[in-house]
Amino acid sequence: MNVLMISPNFPSNFEHFSTALREAGANVLAIGDAPYDHLSGNLQAALTEYFHLPNMGDYEGLYRAMAFLIYKHGKIDRLDSHTEHWLGLEAQLREDFNVFGQKPSDLSFNRRKSGMKEIFRQAGVPVLPGESVTSAEQVRAFVARHGFPVIFKPDTGVGAESVFRVDKAEQLTGVLEYLPKGYFIEKFFTGEIVTFDGLTDREGGIVFCASHRVNTGIMEIVTQKLATHFIYSRDIDPKIEDFGTRSVHAFRIRERFFHTEFLVGPDGETYALEINVRPPGGHSLDLMNWVCDIDLYALWARSVVCGESHFDYERKYNTAHVGRREKFHYRHSHEDVLSALAPMLVSHMPYPKVYSAAMGDYAYFLRHPDLKKVQAAVAYIEELVKTGP
Repeated sequence: MNVLMISPNFPSNFEHFSTALREAGANVLAIGDAPYDHLSGNLQAALTEYFHLPNMGDYEGLYRAMAFLIYKHGKIDRLDSHTEHWLGLEAQLREDFNVFGQKPSDLSFNRRKSGMKEIFRQAGVPVLPGESVTSAEQVRAFVARHGFPVIFKPDTGVGAESVFRVDKAEQLTGVLEYLPKGYFIEKFFTGEIVTFDGLTDREGGIVFCASHRVNTGIMEIVTQKLATHFIYSRDIDPKIEDFGTRSVHAFRIRERFFHTEFLVGPDGETYALEINVRPPGGHSLDLMNWVCDIDLYALWARSVVCGESHFDYERKYNTAHVGRREKFHYRHSHEDVLSALAPMLVSHMPYPKVYSAAMGDYAYFLRHPDLKKVQAAVAYIEELVKTGP
């Protein structure tokens, strides 16, 4: 089996997909913008051939690179990067070269907010009122029906990128003077973000799932540079698992990771926010691995290469990502954290700038079977030096 990986070295932990594919028996090919000698030794050893393409955004160049690899190695059976950035180009390549997996027509409903809402509704999963922005009159009518505040977000986008909130009529007037094109308007709802993440087999059956909770809204984290942490717990809320399972099946996600976000209010009121046909961001895959002592990179590779559709696992631990910001003054130093939390500290590292807005500038990864102890450790890391009276 020939598997083509796009940008296999980024983020750095994703090189494990290529090494796992090689171990599962695949012939691993790759296209990326990094020079070959910038790849790690493990990644170089996993790749049969690497095509260096400095401008990966040039679809014609990407098309020609893939055609060249097919000429040398035969038909490409699978194609992936597991990142949001390349989803559109990957889908087009799959269609142009008749490769199994997501095509552009699939992305029309699983990458666009407007398309997602319709599929969630069909699955019987509650969603907040929302519409594609078409005119100032339509926006005013939406606000008249649902009131302030409202959220504007790109119809195609990820996380909190270019998302903004409007709380009153004066703000709305300013927005409508420069009506945002390609945007989606949605009723604002205060709630906790809870995810349903996992992996499906070739037929779309869920072979692994987990769930994490974010300490606050991703929009607030990014725009206000707030402290950020999220915790994968051993237990999944039954409602989240039900809504998540229905969503994954409705979106026809096959042989892929998924990341579904829900808003849960203080009274348990739950709404689907969005679904992503890729793994959750940052080191979430590693956090899920640490929950169960498994290797999701290898499980995915075995699903792709060998068609495996059943994996035994047990959620033994709660794990957490805790991101610190350079702008804050913390009560406990980095050395204090390493000393005090050593038994539950799995790893720690400076975070890449491309992810730091959402994930923090420096990250600590925690693991413990007792959720309360993980929460206490998170509070210890995040505790700030008090100022003022």
